[in-house]
Amino acid sequence: MKFNIRRSIAEDLDFLISLEKQAFPIFQQSSRKSILNSLNSIFQEVWISETNDVEKNKTGVLVLFKYKKTIRIFSIAVLPDFQKMGVGKLLLHQAFQIANNQGYQKITLEVNSDDEKLVQWYTQNGFIPLTVIQNYYMDGKNAIKMVYHLNDSNKDGKLRNLIVMNHPFKWTFDDINASVIPVKEFISNASMYSGTDLRIFNLCSSYEYQSFGYYVSLLASARGQRVVPSITTLRDFRILPVIRSIASDIEEVIKHSLNKMQGSKFSINVYFGQTTLPGFNKLAKNLYQIFQAPLFKVDFTLNDNWAIRDIKVLNFERLPAEELPYIQEFARNYFNKKRFNKTRLKTFKYDVAILVNAEEKTPPSCSIALSKFKAAGNKLGMYVEFISKSDIDKINEFDALFIRETTSVNDHTYELSRIAYAEGLVVIDDPWSIVRCSNKIYQNEIFSKNKILVPKATVITKNSFSNKSLQELNYPLVIKQPDSAFSIGIKKVENPEEAFTVLTELFKKTDMVICQEFLYSDFDWRIGILDNAPLFACKYYMSKGHWQIYNWKDGSDEENAGDWQTFSVSDVPEEIVKTALQATALIGDGLYGVDLKMIDGKVYVIEVNDNPNIDYGIEDLFLKDKIYARIMESLFKRIEISRNIQRLITE
Repeated sequence: MKFNIRRSIAEDLDFLISLEKQAFPIFQQSSRKSILNSLNSIFQEVWISETNDVEKNKTGVLVLFKYKKTIRIFSIAVLPDFQKMGVGKLLLHQAFQIANNQGYQKITLEVNSDDEKLVQWYTQNGFIPLTVIQNYYMDGKNAIKMVYHLNDSNKDGKLRNLIVMNHPFKWTFDDINASVIPVKEFISNASMYSGTDLRIFNLCSSYEYQSFGYYVSLLASARGQRVVPSITTLRDFRILPVIRSIASDIEEVIKHSLNKMQGSKFSINVYFGQTTLPGFNKLAKNLYQIFQAPLFKVDFTLNDNWAIRDIKVLNFERLPAEELPYIQEFARNYFNKKRFNKTRLKTFKYDVAILVNAEEKTPPSCSIALSKFKAAGNKLGMYVEFISKSDIDKINEFDALFIRETTSVNDHTYELSRIAYAEGLVVIDDPWSIVRCSNKIYQNEIFSKNKILVPKATVITKNSFSNKSLQELNYPLVIKQPDSAFSIGIKKVENPEEAFTVLTELFKKTDMVICQEFLYSDFDWRIGILDNAPLFACKYYMSKGHWQIYNWKDGSDEENAGDWQTFSVSDVPEEIVKTALQATALIGDGLYGVDLKMIDGKVYVIEVNDNPNIDYGIEDLFLKDKIYARIMESLFKRIEISRNIQRLITE
């Protein structure tokens, strides 16, 4: 059912009197004289909602008092038969629109303090409680005065959730931390809904090109707001090869979730990152993280493997009725997440989270370096906050995530990176860099294919080696677990017997390992790369009496590292820098550390690391504070680009 709003006329008097009696307890009811005064007063406005049909049945009323800088909502009332159909929200947003169009600064109202649901409803729509007015209605009946600031609606620094729909009155979910408005109001009322403190959830009935839903995401992006789904996501949904390419990141999750399914077809509805299908919540969560839409359906088909056949956005108005109670709970969890908020003494343009681990013994950056990152970010106008893995639910309050904790595909660092990317944040290290840099087999394959010199290598798979095959290899060899890092999971073997022992142990953890020829040098070059340009250069010397930079004694946590030297990039052999840039170009455009050896005039790439060490007094020795400034400037520029609507349209 659809509703219209119109200005009241004298003939509405009897309806208004009747509505007062049906909607309010006696102590809140206005007299006939008071209602008549409202209809005739030049300082008040009375608006009537009615059905959009032939009968034009009246359904509710909005009464406003107009002051110099404030509009006061005297009452919003809806007939019992039309409650929970969106009429109240329609009337409330009429008040918003009038206040905004006529230049008012705030909206105030009084609400019965005993009516907890109504107080909560106004709170969810952006009103802030100011004070309790004792005995406002009668002795023992108090009121809560509330306010909505039109020109400064975000004094507390929090993001506000805004749901945009074709028919807001059909949103009947209670206790949701979000305001719901009509699509036409969002599109036409830019002055009221253009703040970057708004987080837009586009639940329009269609996202087709140039539909209302399309323009909501387009305009939200142009206004610098975070919007779900984004224009890029809407585009991706229409291109099956793109969908399958994106989904390749969760192939293992898909395989594990569907391996026991009967038949060759399977479908799952994802509601706010969850599903009603028992046992498939992990799949739903991962699908949401990569496809970033509030409501969608994914169809799978089985050929050799399970693959996505189609993705469709679901219309909120046509969701299965039997699933609505579950969807309401999903929505409540989704919108009521704990939000990040800190009191600030200064206004910053953007917010940056730096992920750290206070318990990590050898973090990528020491405490002094971290403080320098923060100072550099503040200088650029970015609020910098250090977070830990326990802050995963707060991540969507930031504009960027900078990871300064040792990364791994199998722990929270990758999960945080993936969630942050799904939420529209700029991320260093991005999830793809973590995946590509963490796997030595991937790097060997891609570098060899692109004619970048690497140590000669042999990939061995589980149960495919024997004493005889090991006899044919050249020794000494370096055997690496694919996700090895910082010299852990890397073993040097001198003969086939040692190789057999090491391989047997490693195959308890992985199905594949890589064996590389042993190339000895006194040091490795480490070239730091950011945005496809050299950032720093160091020599890392082998640990004393050992063949690696790190010597982890007897498998203990004690670290013995070799010496180091820091250089100007201009003093590094040209071929070293050139090769480092060629290698990282195949990984991405983030922040990397490339380890290289120069032997007999040839440059070998040993590996590319995401999340390279940047420590005070080592990597920053040549550039000093400029190294921190350059990294934070990169984050700043990336955020600016992500807010650029032209990039969203053309990429």
